[in-house]
Amino acid sequence: MLIVKKLNAHAIATMGLLIALMVVLSQIFGFETQLLKVTFDFVPEVVLASLFGPLWTGVGAAIADIIGNTMLGKAPFFIGFTLNAFIGGLIYGYFFYKKKVTIKNAFFCVLLNTIIISLFLTPLWLSIMYGIPFTDKALWTIRLTKAAVMLPLQTGLIFFFSNALPLKMISKRYAS
Repeated sequence: MLIVKKLNAHAIATMGLLIALMVVLSQIFGFETQLLKVTFDFVPEVVLASLFGPLWTGVGAAIADIIGNTMLGKAPFFIGFTLNAFIGGLIYGYFFYKKKVTIKNAFFCVLLNTIIISLFLTPLWLSIMYGIPFTDKALWTIRLTKAAVMLPLQTGLIFFFSNALPLKMISKRYAS
């Protein structure tokens, strides 16, 4: 069941700061080509997920995607990538809201995101956008290489930052 919590001004301001950080890490400090994008916006997204849950994390990630592409986008806007951001936020929220971040749940969260978004939806959207066949060998070489590198890297960074930040103390401010 998806729990939607009511947000106060402090929560909205916190979400705004985390969304802004996601935009900066994605659009300014990210690496992007036509077929590949590597960013570290998942770090504030995990904080968002830990504090606000699946729905608000999905909404926040979608807002960050729209703002980032509108203001700083290096490629044409495509709604499929905003859907990716929303789904990714839902997944992060499911794994981290009101839960201790362990290596195990960080790994399975990243694995699920990788399978659904990086290895299914993103190639589908790139096929639609650029007319590349879904089975294109070059596309899959890039996607699988990125997945192999980012899976352990993201897992480790999520575990490190989640345990380095006082999320438990901060989340008490937002307890419903």
